[in-house]
Amino acid sequence: MRAKIPEDFLALSHRILRCASRNRTTNGFVRSVCKLLAQFGELDAVEIRLKEGERCCRHEVTVRPERKVVYEVVPCPSRDENVASLRQPEVDAHDPTPDLELLARDVIFRRFDPKMPFFTPDGSFWTADTEQPFVFTPRHGTRERRYVLGGPSGFRSLALFPLAGGRGVIGLLVWKSRTAHRVSAKEIGLYETVAQNLGLALALFQTRAELAVRLKELTCLFGVSRLANHPAQSRGEILQKIVDLIPPAMLHADAAHARLVVDEEAYESPGFANGVQRLASAIVVSGTPRGCVEVVYTSEKPELDEGPFLSEEKHLLDTVAREVSSALEEKAAEEERANLERQLRHADRLATIGQLASGVAHELNEPLGGVLGYAQLIQKCEGLSEQVAADVQKIVNASLHAREVIRKLMLFARQHPTRKTDVNLNATIRDGLDFLESRCETAGIELRRELAEDLPLIAADPPQMQQVLVNLVVNAIQAMPDGGALTVRTARSGAEVVLTVEDTGVGIPKEILSDIFLPFFTTKDVREGTGLGLAVVHGIVTSHGGRIVVRSEVGKGSQFETRFPAAQGAREEAGADGHCSEREEADTHCR
Repeated sequence: MRAKIPEDFLALSHRILRCASRNRTTNGFVRSVCKLLAQFGELDAVEIRLKEGERCCRHEVTVRPERKVVYEVVPCPSRDENVASLRQPEVDAHDPTPDLELLARDVIFRRFDPKMPFFTPDGSFWTADTEQPFVFTPRHGTRERRYVLGGPSGFRSLALFPLAGGRGVIGLLVWKSRTAHRVSAKEIGLYETVAQNLGLALALFQTRAELAVRLKELTCLFGVSRLANHPAQSRGEILQKIVDLIPPAMLHADAAHARLVVDEEAYESPGFANGVQRLASAIVVSGTPRGCVEVVYTSEKPELDEGPFLSEEKHLLDTVAREVSSALEEKAAEEERANLERQLRHADRLATIGQLASGVAHELNEPLGGVLGYAQLIQKCEGLSEQVAADVQKIVNASLHAREVIRKLMLFARQHPTRKTDVNLNATIRDGLDFLESRCETAGIELRRELAEDLPLIAADPPQMQQVLVNLVVNAIQAMPDGGALTVRTARSGAEVVLTVEDTGVGIPKEILSDIFLPFFTTKDVREGTGLGLAVVHGIVTSHGGRIVVRSEVGKGSQFETRFPAAQGAREEAGADGHCSEREEADTHCR
């Protein structure tokens, strides 16, 4: 082996700096340096231990007896430890002895007098022959420590160089050879210069890598913050764009994919696939779990702080989850405010329509009564031709229809006083269905009665209960132009009496389901309805302290479920054990 001269070590330092400029990751740079040093010194193995944040990474390149590259994360050494903190988890015949681990810790923390044999003034340790016994007393210690550095490892020449950066010792360079006296004292000094340059390069590389990581994280968080405060976009658009921002912020961006799940709706970055290496954070809105945001690696990566992920990446994902939670809370608050505003406008509109309807009804009632009365008088005249009699009958029919519309307007405007008595809802239904049964038969509709026995009484106005039944049944009949089945059902549910009218008709589209109780809202032809039927039902039910539950599916039919509080005696009886079922509590109620 040719003796190395200072120019060789200078060229080696330049090559190390070129490696730093070519490699994008710290791990890649360290492995390149290990190979370069092994080749330069004709060594059997080179090892670099580097502190990165809260972890310590051990890189080793073995050239002989076989080529091997080792990378592992080991506990960081502590100044107060009394045992080997860098000991490897598995030891085989080629691994360093435990004494080498103890020595490595002592070199890192400079627990020796640099004037002692085997040590240099710059804090490095070296021996040309590990078979020679090595004994020394650590600084600030009282007991001698004896090291056996040869043995099963087979390394005869050994050197440990501390790697110092701008913030103190950041690692350790260890080179090993199975040949004794591989290096001279003069060369050790030159190797120390290389180690100093390497320490500075590693510190610079770490700083650059940390800045790159911070920049990616801040870019991601800035983008997420902008999206979370972008009211012009829909929730789906915002969440998808947030997902697309996450993979580039990861250490291994080329293998990273993200998914965000909110309320069972998933938003995924392009090419997402489940992987064994996963990092996730929960999305919690107002104390309720709503989903999670997760990152997966599609190819296996080495272990770091959180599996293959950095602790900073876990913090980043937690921050993204909190931003999403805040955005969802703000969105929910906006929707609630908008809903309250709609309800206020709706209430104001109803009040205005009620006043208008009341005035119109009163103004029309008197002249309409006159028209109907005179038409009926004309019918009693003798000698009317068939054509005149038919025309007069049309006047009577039109007047009766107009009077019915006015009666509905009066009900909607609450102009008819409510006279509540104890009402048997089953009896009311039987009486009402007797008048409607023939109409069902004509329309080809099968009428089914499912009336519960021992149904409690309710405090209600009998004519208004008839009106609720008739309006719901007529509405169901009109929803089945081609026939079908109409079911009228009563039941007891805790302290409530339930009336259900269910049809197998065309159903109600979701987009108009919230409008069906608005006055004058109708999808029927102008001659088929006024848009007051369901509005009247809603008014009567709410005035009786009840509520309406609507379930509908286009093409399959609709179900209108009205619930009335039972009379006082029945409520007291149900108080001990009556309660709503889980399904009933989960339904959306229209009050």
